[in-house]
Amino acid sequence: MAAACIFCKIIKGDIPSMKIFESDKTFAFLDISPLSKGHALVIPKFHGAKLHDIPDDQLHEILPVAKKIALAVGAEDYNILQNNGRIAHQVVDHAHFHIIPKPNEKEGLSIGWPAEDVDKDKLAKLLEEIKAKM
Repeated sequence: MAAACIFCKIIKGDIPSMKIFESDKTFAFLDISPLSKGHALVIPKFHGAKLHDIPDDQLHEILPVAKKIALAVGAEDYNILQNNGRIAHQVVDHAHFHIIPKPNEKEGLSIGWPAEDVDKDKLAKLLEEIKAKM
């Protein structure tokens, strides 16, 4: 855990939270600035700023817990959001996943999707580059 990290302080109990779930590796709580009713965070207890900083064995509960929260809050439509880095809108430097119910067009997460038209040959080349690094 990182001494200055707000999420590590929440995990340790130094900062109170509206805890929904806790296990040896995972912690979930209601967001204090929700975008909609039931907006929650699921975080690994292992401190790492970005997703790729978290060991795989510390991540296996994240999506099952997110799924259970979405069901528990009665969200029929919802977003699972995970940001990495400032320009990707990450504010807290501890990997975390938002469960954001979308009960209607006004509440919840609103996003744009500025998709590009990409040449299929360029896309095929990118595919091979990515596969070679996996």
